[in-house]
Amino acid sequence: MVRSRSQQLFVRNLGGGRQPDDLVVEEPMTIQLDGHDVSSTMRTPGHDFELAVGFLLAEGLISGGEVAGIRYCGTGSPVDSEFNVVTVETGGQVDAPTARMGTISSSCGICGIDAIETLTERLRVLPRYEPWDLDLLIAGPDLMRKAQPLFDATGAVHAAAAMNRAGDILVVREDIGRHNAVDKVVGRMVMDDLIPTGSDGGDSDYALMVSGRASFEMVQKAWAAGFTALVAVSGPSSLAVSTARRAGLTVLGFARDGQAKIYSPLEIVDGPTR
Repeated sequence: MVRSRSQQLFVRNLGGGRQPDDLVVEEPMTIQLDGHDVSSTMRTPGHDFELAVGFLLAEGLISGGEVAGIRYCGTGSPVDSEFNVVTVETGGQVDAPTARMGTISSSCGICGIDAIETLTERLRVLPRYEPWDLDLLIAGPDLMRKAQPLFDATGAVHAAAAMNRAGDILVVREDIGRHNAVDKVVGRMVMDDLIPTGSDGGDSDYALMVSGRASFEMVQKAWAAGFTALVAVSGPSSLAVSTARRAGLTVLGFARDGQAKIYSPLEIVDGPTR
């Protein structure tokens, strides 16, 4: 089923008359794991299965090989839940999750020191990898921007993309929530067996592009999925940088117009300037 991701309404332009305008759709979605409610997030409808898988993986609740099935609504008709409940099934391979049922807004996915520590303590330092071509990473956001039709229509969504070392953009996803866009990318790659990741982190050597800032959450999700580079159009937070350096994750910020700042790892930051 293809659902509308934008809605056209009439607005009044301060400089003129009444005219149509496309607005991005925002609706709640509940994520279930083996019949247990896990979380509820505000998202842009579309690629909902990917969002659920990516979220659960980032939370450390599943690994790539444990997903046995995904469907809308685990207790009744998808129509009854308006396609806003997604159930991921593992056949009982994982422990019952602890619910985080407070609604996650489209701008923030986690909060609290306990949540931050829980999300990173299970992850191991990324395996050693070949240094990335920095020019290739800097070009990534521009390549992603060319594949953002919903942003072109509404101007109100974020995007995330996965890129390989050949400079190919493998998948691009858009959503009103920054974290949702990343979860959709990760979920798609898990479902396509491109990320053979487990609960202790992955080993996939892709770069993750994000259209906004490099917050702690973006670093944590990239680390959990095994990305070895994170490139953001805006800047990072101090917690994001310290977490990336602990992970061994390459992080670039302010990647635009052929320029960027390098924040991690330290061997690159402290190395010779370009």
